[in-house]
Amino acid sequence: MPLDQNPPLNSLGFAKAPADTRVVVAMSGGVDSSVVAAMLAEEGYDVVGVTLQLYDHGAALAKKGACCAGIDIHDARRVAEDMGFPHYVLDYENVFQDAVIDEFADSYLGGATPVPCIRCNERVKFKDLLETAKDLEADCMATGHYIQRKMGADGAELHSAADASRDQSYFLFSTTPEQLDYLRFPLGHLPSKDDTRALAAKYGLSVAMKPDSQDICFVPNGDYASVILKLRPEAADPGNIVDTEGTVLARHEGIINYTVGQRRGLGIGGLADPLYVVKLDADRKEVVVGPKSMLATRTIPVREINWLGAAPLMSRTEWPIAVKVRSTRPPTDAILRPLSDTTAEVELLTPEQGVSPGQACVFYDPDSSRIFGGGWIHAG
Repeated sequence: MPLDQNPPLNSLGFAKAPADTRVVVAMSGGVDSSVVAAMLAEEGYDVVGVTLQLYDHGAALAKKGACCAGIDIHDARRVAEDMGFPHYVLDYENVFQDAVIDEFADSYLGGATPVPCIRCNERVKFKDLLETAKDLEADCMATGHYIQRKMGADGAELHSAADASRDQSYFLFSTTPEQLDYLRFPLGHLPSKDDTRALAAKYGLSVAMKPDSQDICFVPNGDYASVILKLRPEAADPGNIVDTEGTVLARHEGIINYTVGQRRGLGIGGLADPLYVVKLDADRKEVVVGPKSMLATRTIPVREINWLGAAPLMSRTEWPIAVKVRSTRPPTDAILRPLSDTTAEVELLTPEQGVSPGQACVFYDPDSSRIFGGGWIHAG
């Protein structure tokens, strides 16, 4: 009986020894990506760490503990030194400004609620950085995201993380099949963040107990308004707060100070029922308010769809799925009705409040952990 000449697959799915497998690790300086790099280095892979300098970490946008700020670059470099693999810092400030920050400001002023972390993954990390990894002749690129890549009958599939509380699928729905072939997510199967920190301690990493970053990396303390004001000074133009009939109820000092669903801080008193922000009209500089019932949405128009299902999106008139319309909410049952390869209408079986243009609508298989992609909510 002839011997099997094919070598076994290594932990990254390649039929060769780890030492012959080059992997670029996207290192933010946090504990997650540091553990990924250390784990792969210990397994004997040819690891190359890369950290992106994404924005000016001077006085204008500085924020302690933000992804890719100065301290994070230092932390990533130290992990690489301790584990004995090369580390590079790439200046992506101009790319990040054009591809993420400018759109963030413009969409916010347009009355949307942007999610810049998705655009950063889509346009910078999984596009330009991924191409850099290929230029470095890496076999794959690994990140510290909590999401799973599993091999199915038709190739690589995207699946939710084992730990639902850490799952980052909402921010990675736009990962294309081609990108998924090249990417690896070594932490997605871990039961909890405690397991990640235990690994960091095992490898003796200086970042083992480093706190997680909670905010958008270039937005200090979650203060959207101050950042947008620096980028778009005209955003503070005053205007009217009006009801749905156009009746002026109060004045405001810039629509950047309001978000859809907001109740407090409207400066409108003496009414029997509370009012909520239901729409931002940038062209008219108006904040539109109405009763809470107006925030409930059943039908959602979606565009720029990235479809990750096995069958083509247009192969059915309806897809029974589950969807997330906010990163903090669990998936809810819905019907997806394709209009084209990149546009669709989503009907929520139970109406949701606070569905806003500019947010993502991410599609899930209701019967498994598989992610079918998603798209961007627009005003219709």
